Amino acid sequence: MDSQPTPSREPARRLATLGDAIGEVLSCGPAPGLSFGLAGLDEATGGLQPGRLVLVAAEPQVGGSLIGLAAARHTALTRNGRVLYAASGPNSADITRRIIAAEADGDYARLKTGVLTPHEQNVVERLRHAPLLIDDGSDLTAEAIADTAPLTDNLALVVVDRLQRARNPHLPLSGEHLPQASQILRELARTQHVPVLAVLDTDDPAIVNLLDADVILTLTTTPGQPITTVTVAERDLGIIGTTSLRPDLAHARFLDTTPAAPATQTPAAADAVPDLVGTAADRELADAALPFTSGAVKGLPAEATRLLAALRTALAGGQVKNLDELRTPLQTMATAGLHLPDSVEGRRLAAALHAYNEPALPPSTGQPDTPAIPVGAGSATASDDAADDIRRDDDDGLVPGDEEDEPQGTVFPALRILKDAVARSKMHPIPVIRSEEREDGPWPLISEDMAGEPSWVHPDVTSSRIAHIRDNGKRVRRDRLDVPDTFGDGVMCLIDRNGSYPSACSAVPLAPNKLLHTGPLDAFDKSQAGIYQISIPEWAFPGMPHPLGRLVDRPDDQGRIWVTTPHIKQLERLDRDGHLAAPVTIHDSWTGKANESLFKPFYAAAREARSQLIQDGGEPYKNYKTRLSIALRLLWPKRQEQRSPFWRPDWRMSMVAEASVRHWTVAFKAVQEGHTLIALRNVDAAVFWTPTTTPPATYRIGTGFGEVKAKIIQRGDFIPEGDD
Repeated sequence: MDSQPTPSREPARRLATLGDAIGEVLSCGPAPGLSFGLAGLDEATGGLQPGRLVLVAAEPQVGGSLIGLAAARHTALTRNGRVLYAASGPNSADITRRIIAAEADGDYARLKTGVLTPHEQNVVERLRHAPLLIDDGSDLTAEAIADTAPLTDNLALVVVDRLQRARNPHLPLSGEHLPQASQILRELARTQHVPVLAVLDTDDPAIVNLLDADVILTLTTTPGQPITTVTVAERDLGIIGTTSLRPDLAHARFLDTTPAAPATQTPAAADAVPDLVGTAADRELADAALPFTSGAVKGLPAEATRLLAALRTALAGGQVKNLDELRTPLQTMATAGLHLPDSVEGRRLAAALHAYNEPALPPSTGQPDTPAIPVGAGSATASDDAADDIRRDDDDGLVPGDEEDEPQGTVFPALRILKDAVARSKMHPIPVIRSEEREDGPWPLISEDMAGEPSWVHPDVTSSRIAHIRDNGKRVRRDRLDVPDTFGDGVMCLIDRNGSYPSACSAVPLAPNKLLHTGPLDAFDKSQAGIYQISIPEWAFPGMPHPLGRLVDRPDDQGRIWVTTPHIKQLERLDRDGHLAAPVTIHDSWTGKANESLFKPFYAAAREARSQLIQDGGEPYKNYKTRLSIALRLLWPKRQEQRSPFWRPDWRMSMVAEASVRHWTVAFKAVQEGHTLIALRNVDAAVFWTPTTTPPATYRIGTGFGEVKAKIIQRGDFIPEGDD
């Protein structure tokens, strides 16, 4: 096992005819780019395309950062897409004030005094729940950005503000480090399949060309002219277009030089949502909500304002998928009821909410009625994601026939989608290791223990199993956590993460080809993925379990364990942030060239199907979860007699480990912010002790992958599971 095997010859590269490529391009429809939020710039560039690094080159005081901010605002506030805003230069306070000024037409200079008008305060309430994450650490590096991005579920855009020409010892994204940083950001765009927009504080061609971006936007001004010219160039083609923008620096933004709507259009017609998608009830609700979402009328909770603004955006943009995702939380809000002002606007909105909730609800699944959930308090569905889980015993739940492609008409043909995702990779993956090779090389080293799932209870909390009879008469056992009086007054907040495993598929680092024996390593190589033998690092952070979970309970005689790439990357981050006493030592390794997008098409299809089926409920949603679970289990069937189109234990355990790492990382952020974690288990459940009924802000409440359901549990009550 210690000998270096001779690498087998790689199979012939997969080629595509021009006809096949044309068919694929035409079948994809319009390019799925994001908008800059500026029509002229979108027209000149084609928008922000996934997988591309866009460089905004501008001298100081020309407004380069405002381009990045415009794209971030439009993505997060209009499209409700998750944005990672990496700020190396401006801090989070600067960015926040600029967003408020741009969104509320507020005076940016006055906002620095902390004084807000009533209208600006309303806008701030609407912005509180925006999916925009800011990292403004002074030690921000391109590597840190690349490490953080895969942990950000449903990431739509990365903005790096900014790359600094002059070397600054306190800013790693400066000086001679820029070419390497640009390479890392380009690779991030490709592996995560998202646009990365970086702002550079110079338009010097010598420096711009060194950074080798896919698209370059160069901003220039002419003295005495209130116009900023944007020249658009592509790396292989040179200049492809130009456009002009009007700087509105008092409000920290750019404006288009021409109005977006014809001058003859009335204000009412401009504000009305187009009659393109959705029902009449959708459009009436959106129109009735306008006085509240615009800030002209007060009185709505922030979460209600966010939902109604998202409805208006989805209708205006013809976004059928987003409309479907909004239907359940909007119906829940309508059912729970809102305290609306007794005015013309308030009465119209009340009537629109009543009409919106009139259609029949999805068919009953046989479960008891669920009480209405207040707006912002949690998910609108009582469905559980237990079937998304992968079992951890010798009986993997598979039966003969599961390996067959689903018949036509299946609600969600998960296995066919997963096979297609692997086959489309340009790295020529090997989905099945031949039977005669499975007893040699790295394969006997891989076990279920490598998942690293936590099973932790706070040392001061007593955990016990108690009997519980469910509403259907079935007798089960559930956990009860007895919290001592020393924790003070409070309640337990159960966090239940949605779709942890398929969510991990969005960016799990895998080696698509065979693993080669690479032995001891001086340092982890980010271009590689596989399995690594390490010494268990010491962990002494109070109130938080070991980052390797149950793995630490199973060392060999030398105190070493085998882990997959997600855990190695996690330990590297913790060491860089000063949470480990010493760097990780890699005693042995089996690795191959890394790829983080192998399962991404499967993730995207699963996410889209869930958004519709979770609303329908009943048998279609149950069948979806079953097919999803079977496809993921088939990555590594346990029994030899079980046939499968896959046999890659390293793929499966890396996927489960990625889910464990994401689960642990978000809980750790909550603990760092002062929250008390009392239990962490598997890849989806966390319990916090809180003096209020509000879950930690590190979690995003919702029904999507990576989002969570939150349930408040009183002291002494058991912890519910599944559909209890």
